[in-house]
Amino acid sequence: KHFVNASTLLTFACHKSKYGDLLLVHFEGFLESNGTMFHSSRNHGDKQPVWFTLGIQEVIKGWDKGLKNMCSGERRKLTIPPALAYGKEGKGKIPPESTLIFDIEIMEIRNGPRSHESFQEMDLNDDWRLSKPEVKEYLRKEFERHGYHANDTHHEAMVEDIFKKEDEDEDGFISSREFTYKHDEL
Repeated sequence: KHFVNASTLLTFACHKSKYGDLLLVHFEGFLESNGTMFHSSRNHGDKQPVWFTLGIQEVIKGWDKGLKNMCSGERRKLTIPPALAYGKEGKGKIPPESTLIFDIEIMEIRNGPRSHESFQEMDLNDDWRLSKPEVKEYLRKEFERHGYHANDTHHEAMVEDIFKKEDEDEDGFISSREFTYKHDEL
């Protein structure tokens, strides 16, 4: 008989974080030089975890590089050199040229808006391209899922705006390539 331990099962079930995913994290940041904590999401501000998209420079480069291939519930300690943090300028309580230490816990991972999974969810007829009605239906579902009232006029305007930006070849559809690979985001 073969026995599978719990950590092996978790590995199979885990959605590993990748560029484009939305991550919800709690973190504590320390200065390596003297151990001073400069921020804790659990103790400072609104004491809530923070959402961000991995890999599009919403956070310092050290986070974008260091938080790949993690599972929800996993903790990681990152030591980040100045070049991948706030460099020569520093920021707020962080002096210039500071090496930073972060203790980060991933609370939740969601497929980001640019993921292959999101495209498949939107592509209702599986033809590998998104039509305006498919995008509008997706927006309606998302609004309702987040407790907002679906507003058709607003959605029409959003769909037009999305197609203006995303439909590069102007064929009336957003292909999986147009959707997934953005010029300057990643």
